[in-house]
Amino acid sequence: MTNTTSMKNSEPKKMSLWLKILIGMIAGIFAGMLLGCNAEYIKPIGQLFISAIKMLIVPLIFCSLIVGVTSMKDTTKMGRIGIKSIVFYLATTAVAISIGLGLGIFFEPGAGLNMVATTVADAKPSTSLMNTIVGLVPKNPVGSLASGNILQIIVFALSLGIALNLIGEKGEPAAKVFESLADAMYKLTELVMRLAPYGVFALMAWVSGKYGLDVLLPLIKVIGLVYLGCIIHILVLGGGFVGLLGKLNPQRFYKGIIEAQVIAFTTTSSSGTLPASIKCATQNLGVSRTVSSFVLPVGATINMDGTALYQGVLALFIAQAFGVDLSTTDYLTIIATATLASVGTAGVPGAGLIMLSLVLTTVGLPLEGIAIVAGIDRILDMARTTINVTGDLMVTLLIGKSEGELDIAVYNKESTAPQTAKQ
Repeated sequence: MTNTTSMKNSEPKKMSLWLKILIGMIAGIFAGMLLGCNAEYIKPIGQLFISAIKMLIVPLIFCSLIVGVTSMKDTTKMGRIGIKSIVFYLATTAVAISIGLGLGIFFEPGAGLNMVATTVADAKPSTSLMNTIVGLVPKNPVGSLASGNILQIIVFALSLGIALNLIGEKGEPAAKVFESLADAMYKLTELVMRLAPYGVFALMAWVSGKYGLDVLLPLIKVIGLVYLGCIIHILVLGGGFVGLLGKLNPQRFYKGIIEAQVIAFTTTSSSGTLPASIKCATQNLGVSRTVSSFVLPVGATINMDGTALYQGVLALFIAQAFGVDLSTTDYLTIIATATLASVGTAGVPGAGLIMLSLVLTTVGLPLEGIAIVAGIDRILDMARTTINVTGDLMVTLLIGKSEGELDIAVYNKESTAPQTAKQ
């Protein structure tokens, strides 16, 4: 027994996946600096990783949501969790854009540029919002699955899950099929995630090689403000909610989600990070599969904290650059529009620019402003996606705790490990 134990203890510890990813990210930055434009040649490795992640998104969301709904036999509980999710997500998004606007007002990143607009957008706030509401219900669910319309997929999956619950025993065979498919998707996710360090290395090398300091310097103030806002949001809002509302250790929360944050930072896709988010929520934070399978896919679509914060900074930057004075009503309109527009914004790279055009339109700001920031959008996208994913996991954790669906032992496993070892 002693020899067996000593042999086990002598075995080398496997390096954590998040550490491998972090090493790949740092190595990629240095490789990009050395290779410069030649880093383009290793970009396909990163694209392969992103393609593998995208392959998982639709079936994972569809199966996970159905399993999440069918596992809630108590329809009252399902409705309660749904309402909590929407309220939390919209509230944190509104706070995020307020932080962005506050930073823009205080630091004035666009002051002194004195740019002249050739065209000014007409405000049409209701059209896009109405289209979003009408487009919630898919005319053809199969077409929505094929095209990857995440919002419609969520509506159809929730509806199908509720219907399976309502027909009772007749729905159990179908529910078991979706449960098996979900388990298969979780295993496939685990396999794909093993490629993450290599994909992250290639992506960071490409970004570092393409966006050198020469490109970043003119807009360094905007980049700095977005990243500052994201740090404030993570530490103050994230840590505050986890500590005050959840009565949990924020440090453990940050340690438990670092894998998902690194993936979000490098892939710039909230939906693409969903596999890693589910893994972090269930295995690292101790949230039940039932809650995480329901709340996280919804959050990947409607929770855009980082994107909303980015809207606030850039809307002020563009207004100042073109010498447009905004009224209090304009600020409130930006907050409302960015919050509601986040519901219909896909969690994919570059979606922030589409959302920015909607925000600019609502207050009549020049759409030429988008061209100014498009060159650094990838750099900004990294930060805002990280905040999006952090917000998804924070809300999932809080809802899991409030519903009694959080395994505290799993959440505190790192702090309890030393005591176990001593015993």
